[in-house]
Amino acid sequence: MRKLIISAYLAGVLSAFAGLQAMAAEPVILAPAPALDAPLAKLHGTAATILSGGCFWGMQGVFQHVKGVKEAVSGYTGGAADTAYYEIVSTGTTGQAESLKITYDPSVVTYGTLLRVFVSVAASPTELDYQGPDQGPQYRSMIWVENREQRRIADAYLRQLTASHTFDAPIVTQVATAMPFYPAEAYHQDYATLHPDSPYIALIDGPKITALAKLFPTLYSATPTQVRLASNG
Repeated sequence: MRKLIISAYLAGVLSAFAGLQAMAAEPVILAPAPALDAPLAKLHGTAATILSGGCFWGMQGVFQHVKGVKEAVSGYTGGAADTAYYEIVSTGTTGQAESLKITYDPSVVTYGTLLRVFVSVAASPTELDYQGPDQGPQYRSMIWVENREQRRIADAYLRQLTASHTFDAPIVTQVATAMPFYPAEAYHQDYATLHPDSPYIALIDGPKITALAKLFPTLYSATPTQVRLASNG
């Protein structure tokens, strides 16, 4: 009986692994540079943006390797504070989206460049309420703008991508005013960096980081910037 139970368990693991393999080969498309962007700042400073696009492990893994990014924190936005916990967000009923808060130096990398990386390698802008194997509204693609300049650049870029037919399917990424951001639990932070050999990271998120290095060699930093902020558990 024990052998049957173990065999059934292994069969389930292999089936899940095969499913991940089938979903792993999402297309990577080098999107054009934004026609409208903020110029690089003349002095070092700090700016922030929040992006949502599938599992925050992969999003964080990508942006931690972008030069000019000072910190990239996995978390939740779009819902109330008392729902900003993984088990609750995973129900897909809270309005929260798995998100990434990016703090960057605008003298090193522009806001438009971050959006270009976002749609090229971090998350497909054509997938509605899912990314790869992850299904539900908590995985929707969103650009949460902090000010008028970010909205102007984000709106213009999505229009540009639509007009250029960069992607075969319609752009579904939404632009919305930033809402409160809640850092995710500590065990979610730096997950791709700390667990590169886990099947999910190796098959789904590792290729995104590889694509970043290939498509944006001058932006790529081999050493990821890890999280220093306290999280809620």
